[in-house]
Amino acid sequence: MNTCTVESPWLHRRRMNVCSAPVEMRDWLLDPASLTGRLRAVCAGRFTVEVLTQGWSLPRSCEALELGVPPGRYGLVREVYLRCDQAAWVYARTVIPAATLRGPERRLGHLKARPLGAALFSNPTLRRTRVTIERLVPGGVLYAAATHGTGHAPQEIWGRRSLFMINGKTLMVSEYFLPGIPPCKQ
Repeated sequence: MNTCTVESPWLHRRRMNVCSAPVEMRDWLLDPASLTGRLRAVCAGRFTVEVLTQGWSLPRSCEALELGVPPGRYGLVREVYLRCDQAAWVYARTVIPAATLRGPERRLGHLKARPLGAALFSNPTLRRTRVTIERLVPGGVLYAAATHGTGHAPQEIWGRRSLFMINGKTLMVSEYFLPGIPPCKQ
């Protein structure tokens, strides 16, 4: 399914004070730093990236709209679990328009099991231009994708979607915080 109609609407970060996100999620949702770096700081064990899927696909209509990509244009879509030891703490979905993967950014299409955050946050031109917050509930496409391999079916999952500019090119990263993730250490 390629639409966003089954998902709840995104809330702008500036409206987070009216959002009902659990207190223990708010630091994760609003942290401006690299999620990879924060997870590594909290994980006492082995931090890994498990690539679930990566390939050329049509972005969901809301993703294409947010990225300014015309409907029907393919992008590189990457879905991963970020794990501490074997526990999945974060489900992440990245959409990179084809135009972004030209020049030095071509390397973003060849990360394999390396974390995207490490590649992004090491680039001095990186700018996060927008953060929006979402609550996923059972029945949605993203909820199903996020929980598929976790063995958990929580009542809700909170996440954030960030629009980034790198060397003037856009990409989108959506991160959903799964049950069992410890509090964010600031």
